[in-house]
Amino acid sequence: MNIYEQLINKKTKLSVIGLGYVGLPIALEFARKISVVGFDIREDRVQMMRNKIDPSEELSSESFDNCDIFFTSDPEELKQCAFHIVAVPTPIDNHNLPDLTPLIKASQTVGKILKKGDYVVYESTVYPGATEEDCLPILENLSGLKCGPDFKIGYSPERINPGDKVHTLTTVIKVVSGCDEDSLENIAKTYELVVKAGVHRAPTIKVAEAAKIIENSQRDINIAFMNELSVIFNRMNINIYDVLEAAGTKWNFLNFSPGLVGGHCIGIDPYYLTYKAEEYRYHARVINAGRYINDSMGFYVAKQTVKKLIFAKKNVFHSRVLVMGATFKENVSDIRNSRVADLVKELQSYGIDVDVVDPFASGQECFHEYGFGLAENIRNDYDAVIVAVSHEPYTSLGEGYFKSISAANGILIDVKGIYRHKIKELIYWSL
Repeated sequence: MNIYEQLINKKTKLSVIGLGYVGLPIALEFARKISVVGFDIREDRVQMMRNKIDPSEELSSESFDNCDIFFTSDPEELKQCAFHIVAVPTPIDNHNLPDLTPLIKASQTVGKILKKGDYVVYESTVYPGATEEDCLPILENLSGLKCGPDFKIGYSPERINPGDKVHTLTTVIKVVSGCDEDSLENIAKTYELVVKAGVHRAPTIKVAEAAKIIENSQRDINIAFMNELSVIFNRMNINIYDVLEAAGTKWNFLNFSPGLVGGHCIGIDPYYLTYKAEEYRYHARVINAGRYINDSMGFYVAKQTVKKLIFAKKNVFHSRVLVMGATFKENVSDIRNSRVADLVKELQSYGIDVDVVDPFASGQECFHEYGFGLAENIRNDYDAVIVAVSHEPYTSLGEGYFKSISAANGILIDVKGIYRHKIKELIYWSL
């Protein structure tokens, strides 16, 4: 009986290590078909999930219904599983270099309980080679087993988009790979249990790793191009969104728009690829240029705001600015790697009094991560209001609302161009 048959007959269990915005949906989806152990190192998060609460605030309590799953922070519980999925974060450090600490620790956890016949599949975004060069030696050293004859490894990159209720785990084709043909087939069949869209069998683990890393790098570069265009067109007094609307009438024009690029995917993954490229003595010029442009946009928006304050004859040092939105993208609570923080800190460097609000984010998390909290009340005398994130509650706001919270000669900075052609009385600027 192969591993797939053992799983569907509940002769063994599947584990998911790391229950964040990627791991938890995977664990719950599998738990509707087979027995699952969900593991996370934080007991407080585990307790929330036992109570049908998603710490990432992506899933409803109903998502936990009819699931054969056991949540735990005890690594010993993983011994009852034979198919392990690792879905931990892969961040960067302060020097924009890959930080594999969570991945290494997860590999150590699995390596200590690994037994003959087990499978280990990584979903974390990494550079090509990380699974076999960084993770596999840990598994072999701690288990005393050899990959191939004793256990199998594979890689299946996550494609979950936070806040997206359309492109989900089950509706997006899953790329899978294995260390040999047998493992590839078993891994593919296992994922086919939950992925309705089907799977794509990559020929090698490195191909699957590379496919994932270029998905976000490609998007990063395209957004960087839009951001650069917005800077150029701003100097020409041309609105970039008007340009994109016109250009978008052509059938093959790519639909990207400018903005603040953060989060734990697009703002991080390209650095994994450029890091690995340096190992092969290649400096990735286009990718690095895109990263530079996108990482600088928060500072650019802040400086444009200061220019508007000066134009309105306001005392910059004593100005009050409201920033609406703190998360890395619209309609999510995740603040990790949010470039809004760059915007806030740059404004504060001019001596500006900055309030930040967000309907989804946690003020405590913002303060812990970036040193500023969220304002409890919105004033009525802001010299400028910056709508930094296009949260749904913000999209229906009109000029009357912004006038009600603005001082005389109020300024509206519209990062995502939500209100273009709708603002008549306030001083208006958008990317």
